[in-house]
Amino acid sequence: MVKNNHGVTLVELMMVVAIIGVIALIAPQIMTSATKIFVLNRAKLELQREARAAMYLITRELRQAESNTIIIDQPVGQPYYSRIQFTMIQGTNVTIAQNGSSLLLTEGNTTTELSKNLSYLSFTFPRSDDMTIVSVSMTLQQQIYNGLYKALHMASEKIRVMN
Repeated sequence: MVKNNHGVTLVELMMVVAIIGVIALIAPQIMTSATKIFVLNRAKLELQREARAAMYLITRELRQAESNTIIIDQPVGQPYYSRIQFTMIQGTNVTIAQNGSSLLLTEGNTTTELSKNLSYLSFTFPRSDDMTIVSVSMTLQQQIYNGLYKALHMASEKIRVMN
């Protein structure tokens, strides 16, 4: 017995429509989730890169400071201990400070913005008997989507002033 099928049945057509409908409902959610993951990872990488670069420059400058010239205070309207001022061995005055969400490095008359995403900055002397060690702690944050932020806290780093 030979059957001659030249078309599709109504049941087969309904199954195809149902499968396409399920895929159409799920696809936007998958795309939205993938986009959020991409944005979150990109923000994380950018914050890590920015924090490492800023900490490298702060460490490099502090190691060249004269330990008896270090002053830790706060700029007007900024958090406590968010500014450090010192004189380098070459005689250059250096200031590293928080200004709103900016991290600024001033050497002599030149000011460089190290970060636009600063949320918190603190300089402290971790030991009261040794003023040649400075602890630096910073938190950077960046808006990712829907008013949410990704924050990165750079672990406190103790820097030994060499002079």
